[in-house]
Amino acid sequence: MVPSLTFGTLRFIVVSLAIFAQIYLFVRLRTALRSTERPERFKRLAVCLAGAGIGLLFAMNVFILIRPIPWFDAPAPVQALLFYLPAVWGFGSILSALLLAFSQAAWGLGLAVARLFKRAAHRPWGEPADPGRRLFLQAGAGAIAAAPLILSGYGAAWAARTHEVRELSLPFGLPLRVVQLTDHHAGPYMTREDLRRYADAVIALDPELFVLTGDYVSNSLAFLPGCLEEMARVRARYGTFATLGNHEHWVANPDRLRAVFRQYGVPLLNNAHRVIRTAKGPFAVAGIDDMRFGKDDLDAALRGLDPAIPTILLSHRPEIFPEAAGRGIALTLAGHYHGGQIKLRLPGGDLSLAHLRTPWPEGLFRIDGSHLYVSRGIGTTFTPVRLGARPEITVFHLT
Repeated sequence: MVPSLTFGTLRFIVVSLAIFAQIYLFVRLRTALRSTERPERFKRLAVCLAGAGIGLLFAMNVFILIRPIPWFDAPAPVQALLFYLPAVWGFGSILSALLLAFSQAAWGLGLAVARLFKRAAHRPWGEPADPGRRLFLQAGAGAIAAAPLILSGYGAAWAARTHEVRELSLPFGLPLRVVQLTDHHAGPYMTREDLRRYADAVIALDPELFVLTGDYVSNSLAFLPGCLEEMARVRARYGTFATLGNHEHWVANPDRLRAVFRQYGVPLLNNAHRVIRTAKGPFAVAGIDDMRFGKDDLDAALRGLDPAIPTILLSHRPEIFPEAAGRGIALTLAGHYHGGQIKLRLPGGDLSLAHLRTPWPEGLFRIDGSHLYVSRGIGTTFTPVRLGARPEITVFHLT
């Protein structure tokens, strides 16, 4: 089992930060509006409108996260207004509030230090208020507050809507072209049209084997049939195989999940394997259940499998890799972490929540002769924003 924050704990942290952000931004905005030289009636109206706007956007964002909203056809501007505007505000407001609070604390600390030096020099403290300086500070605060919102809008409107096709060549034991998709998170921010677009992109790559490594939905089983129906359109020569992620376990029990996968003809390898025989020799595809919310059993997945047969292991989480490498599995494919989803590229390395939680957040890893690849996936969770971690379709040219 993988130690990590429970979903309830993570949701509590996110909601707490979001509530703090709404209150803090409203207080800062109210203070700024009241400091203007506008008529009192205008100030009161502006404060009321600001509070109503912040409250409405926050309520819409929470509703979308908690209550599944069925897919529906609507013009892009309508979907942007209903789904993306609240989401951009939800994420951006947290960053804005944290940046403003930090800058306010730093400014207060600087003033306190300046007072100490003034007193030590026996110089009087305090200068007449400078309107120009006040205006400069207000403009600076506005820029600090606006930057995360603009960045969030960018992440939602462009970065999360384009994908990269990443190709890797790896030793395996026989030639095979494999395509991996993971972390679809079908829902309001991954529509049926988006899934169709990804399926078409995979079909164009002409895979011999198509594998799916979990988290097909965000918050409702209702999105799983549409997701699997689109993925089933990919007709790989040696088939399509899937394993479960944590989000599937959050929305349904394993029996119900297995029934849906059977209905749409997508084989589910839940602690099981399949041997596929080709003209150039056999290979195996094995899969395990989610390592935290499921019942992963690598022994069961490999039971009866000849160790000499080259094997691909599907696991939603990458933490199985040391054990898989110890069992001689040639290639382990995983996802889960979205490459951090929101990631800073720093001189000393990448920084994200995922990079702080696991040694395998994204990319290629090796232990002896075994390889692990952790895909960034195609969907998003909590917020439809990606920064520094583009969605990806991964193509493996195995030899």
